[in-house]
Amino acid sequence: MKVIASSPQFWYLLEERDDLILTVSCEHSFVGYDFTLKLNTEERLKYSQAGNVFISQLAESINYSCPIARGSASIYKDRNIDAQYSAAIQRSVEKWRKQCNAQ
Repeated sequence: MKVIASSPQFWYLLEERDDLILTVSCEHSFVGYDFTLKLNTEERLKYSQAGNVFISQLAESINYSCPIARGSASIYKDRNIDAQYSAAIQRSVEKWRKQCNAQ
């Protein structure tokens, strides 16, 4: 897994084999949390067309929809895979940051 794009302190886009994984630092009221999902076919196509602009819009949409809130109608609610990937994402982001600082 490796970081391929980012908006530090908001989102990271990572690549693992053939998957693109987006992790977003979200806020709801006084609660901060990470929300992670795999880009689906439509999202991958939009990313290939608009790049980081699309990813920023997607991250905003995720954050605004508050998918972790009880009763949330977020279209992303059932796509959270953060528990499955959080450790690997953290290692990848730390490695990426060290590489950026070394340059």
